[in-house]
Amino acid sequence: MGFFLLRKDGMGRLKKAATESAGGTLNLGRLNPKQVMFYQSKTKYTAYGGARGGGKTHVMRIKAVMGALEHPGIKILIIRRTYAELQSNHIEPILALGLEPQFAVYNRQLHKLYFNNGSTITFGHFNSYDSAFQEYQGQEFDWIFMDEATQFTEKEFRLLGGCLRGVNNIPKRFYLSCNPGGVGHRWVKRLFVDRDFKMNSANPEENEDPADYAFIQATVDDNTALMESEGGREYLKSLSQLPENIRAAHRYGDWNVLSGNYFPEFSEGKHVCAPFAIPKWWRKYRAFDYGLDMLACFWFAIDEDGRAWCYRELYQKDLVVSDAARTILENTGVREKIEITFAPPDLWSRQKDTGKSMAELFMVNGLPLVKASNNRVQGWLQVKEFLKDGEDGKPGLVFFNNCRRICEELSEIQTDDNNPNDVAKEPHDITHGPDGIRYFCVSRSLPGEPEKAAAEEPDDFSEAENDYDAVMTGGEADAGYLMY
Repeated sequence: MGFFLLRKDGMGRLKKAATESAGGTLNLGRLNPKQVMFYQSKTKYTAYGGARGGGKTHVMRIKAVMGALEHPGIKILIIRRTYAELQSNHIEPILALGLEPQFAVYNRQLHKLYFNNGSTITFGHFNSYDSAFQEYQGQEFDWIFMDEATQFTEKEFRLLGGCLRGVNNIPKRFYLSCNPGGVGHRWVKRLFVDRDFKMNSANPEENEDPADYAFIQATVDDNTALMESEGGREYLKSLSQLPENIRAAHRYGDWNVLSGNYFPEFSEGKHVCAPFAIPKWWRKYRAFDYGLDMLACFWFAIDEDGRAWCYRELYQKDLVVSDAARTILENTGVREKIEITFAPPDLWSRQKDTGKSMAELFMVNGLPLVKASNNRVQGWLQVKEFLKDGEDGKPGLVFFNNCRRICEELSEIQTDDNNPNDVAKEPHDITHGPDGIRYFCVSRSLPGEPEKAAAEEPDDFSEAENDYDAVMTGGEADAGYLMY
């Protein structure tokens, strides 16, 4: 195919010149100064964007194509949430550059672009973590491009990050484009905007190196090609007519006005604690959401002040009713008295073929249920009530830190675009856990009664051990703090 030469001049005009053996040239257009910064970044994780119209998708396409031409044998993955977005924003524009057949051939069945020098660009999409796991677990890529990263969860981002590996000498890079809002708003803002990194984890492998992350803030004003066109002026007018908070995010890239998260009150520092022994007099409850795609079950203990402590979670998919009931019971202690198990009301719908409901099947398999309310808005507002501070300045719902998945989902789940009082039903795989929490919060539970069990409780269970402040901070300082 010949040798390729890359030159950059003026405002970042890219010129692609091929030798005579290639038989042609490839015009990749222009890059503005912010796009050139992204193009030249050597950081492991580089995010570009912040506002709409900054030319995010264009520079990702150019970087991917140039990487494939400059690094023979490189494996590149470009990801979008849906195939329709992938087709219109990446596949069609890249093929329109004129790569075929002189430089590469596109396989439409595999959604893969094969370059003559051995490089490949794979175009991928997925709608849930499980589908991403099945598709990409074990695969290897040198560069990954995640377009519109705030449409993905941090768990999905980390899953794909695990695919950055290989034995060649090509530097491993992960490139992201992003705007404020969406299910991934919090983690993108934390890593790239606020630069709030995990630095002191008990497991060193979980620590995040600040040197690995770079963010290039760009707005429509940085997109010189768009701003010089008639279409650019019309685009600015459309942005100026948006509601104030959306305009601040989409026009100016303000990450503080548009999170979209339904539970902004949820905080790791306030709502998550280390596990501790639960007093016998605390009342215990279960609540779950069920479907073949996922069983999400939670165990709660209510102290004498009415504060709920979620002390256990269970997530498992592909369980028929009998197996779901058995699994819940197996994860409940033999002497663990559960007052009530709250379940979604759709389990009481009778099946046409048997005339029985799934609730009856659960009961037949040893798990009696109480129907929870399915009023979504009322239920979500009740969850908010539990999460907010009470009169004592402490929240009504706290999670043990072994309930890792539900804490992630409460941080990620978004507000419904059409109803600000409801949560979004997509991505579907993060809705089961919050639904289970909703069924508990909207139902009636009673606080523990210590006077009935005080005589039976062992002496080593002091009041301080179960106080919220003691659990969250370690209790009052004493001489033991000077010794180790």
